Amino acid sequence: MTSQTTVDKTGPGDKAPVVPSDPTTNRGLRGHPWFTLLTVAVGVMMVALDGTIVAIANPVIADDLKASFAEVQWITNAYFLALAVTLITAGKLGDRFGHRQTFLIGVVGFAAASGAIGLSDSVAFVVTFRVFQGLFGALLMPAALGLLRATFPAEKLNMAIGIWGMVIGASTAGGPILGGFLVENVSWQSVFWINVPVGVLAVALGAWILLDHRAENAPRSFDVLGIGLLSGAMFCLVWALIKAPEWGWGDGLTWTFLVASVALFAVFALWETKVKEPLIPLALFRSVPLSAGVVLMVLMAIAFMGGLFFVTFYLQNVHGMSPIDAGLHLLPLTGMMIVGSPLAGALITKAGPRIPLAGGMALTAIAMYGMSTLETDTSSVVMSLWFALLGLGLAPVMVGATEVIVGNAPLELSGVAGGLQQAAMQIGGSLGTAVLGAVMASKVDGDLPGNWADAGLPPLTEAQLGQASEAVQVGVPPVAEGTPAEIAAKITTVAHDTFMAGMSLASLVAAGVAAVAVLVAFLTKRGENAEAGAGAAHI
Repeated sequence: MTSQTTVDKTGPGDKAPVVPSDPTTNRGLRGHPWFTLLTVAVGVMMVALDGTIVAIANPVIADDLKASFAEVQWITNAYFLALAVTLITAGKLGDRFGHRQTFLIGVVGFAAASGAIGLSDSVAFVVTFRVFQGLFGALLMPAALGLLRATFPAEKLNMAIGIWGMVIGASTAGGPILGGFLVENVSWQSVFWINVPVGVLAVALGAWILLDHRAENAPRSFDVLGIGLLSGAMFCLVWALIKAPEWGWGDGLTWTFLVASVALFAVFALWETKVKEPLIPLALFRSVPLSAGVVLMVLMAIAFMGGLFFVTFYLQNVHGMSPIDAGLHLLPLTGMMIVGSPLAGALITKAGPRIPLAGGMALTAIAMYGMSTLETDTSSVVMSLWFALLGLGLAPVMVGATEVIVGNAPLELSGVAGGLQQAAMQIGGSLGTAVLGAVMASKVDGDLPGNWADAGLPPLTEAQLGQASEAVQVGVPPVAEGTPAEIAAKITTVAHDTFMAGMSLASLVAAGVAAVAVLVAFLTKRGENAEAGAGAAHI
């Protein structure tokens, strides 16, 4: 099958549409915008699902493969680390070789790695293939955005990104529900095997429908040193964020990796001014709206992913829900993102991104404040209201910030822009979990000794108190086997009350981050280059 190419004959700031090189590309399904959206949504769904679906399977994997807690943590960490480190480079590969090819390779590799995990008989193999999942997932995510950018006219792009964001939001939030069902009724391997038929479908649709779009002035060489420097900087940053809860924020190792990350970013920035075809032209960040969009995505992910991290513990360990029940209680969040994302796309198309983005972050701040008021006996109705408000606030941000980043980048850098958007979200999520985790740990460490003593419970040694604090940080009462029922009830009350105090403070910090993001949102505006990819196919 020959590749059909859409060539951009304009400069990065021109408004003229790209012209298909083959006059037949506008007939049938090949290159059709809405079918292109359907195709990339199927592929992206796999990556988004795997970000959360595995959390439900981890306890069963640990039991089946006799894995330690640290080894199980790496099943998640390896995936996010590989994904975050390679997203921008993967976006550049799409710009260089074409987003269609990059997307299809990503889908094939992701599905193959998923199947290999299902056949693995040791945690070492699971972690190894999770790394490959992250690498191939990094290939297809920016490529999906690049395909949407090049296929949809400017007046339809926000709606497309809205549906794209809806798929990501629904898949991310629906992961625990699907994962719980598969683990309980099939096996932990099925959590990964499900990606194989989905991948086959995505490849079949992609080979049939996707049209390759490549800008005429697309990069022709590779900034190998730039790739190495950026990958090293991203690795050091994400590694520090992952290990900070274990090492401690004041530990020398944590700061060594953070300082190394800053140094590598600085050297990378200097190098990018010297090389002929840089990995990320720094002139890209002269666009205030684009830079604001990246910052906004980081802040949104800090508030959303960091805050939601503790909500799952709250539902399961404080309210005693099963994983499936906990996932069902988050349906108001998922539902509002599903409904709100396309509506947000339509609103942003008419009114521009600034007001919807600011309003969305304001609603997010209010929702996070509302979560700070939750108590151990809060009803499902009250919880659902706050979750629904959070979903309503996040929808325009997911859509608008993506459009601001991708739409303000030249067409030939749409893959890099897509990588920036995804990397910002991954870094924000890691930062949110790490920072809000530190807030939770500090609050629990400070309150638990006094709460324990006030309840008249037997004194604990320093080592016992440390173990109890770790359990309470995730809402688990540190009740030893054989503890009398009366004492166990007191310990449970103290543990849950202390956890709620920590969650309340963490939610308030998340609300503050969201409030800062409201101000950043006012620096955004509609993409200046959004029309560069318009008109490649019929709507």
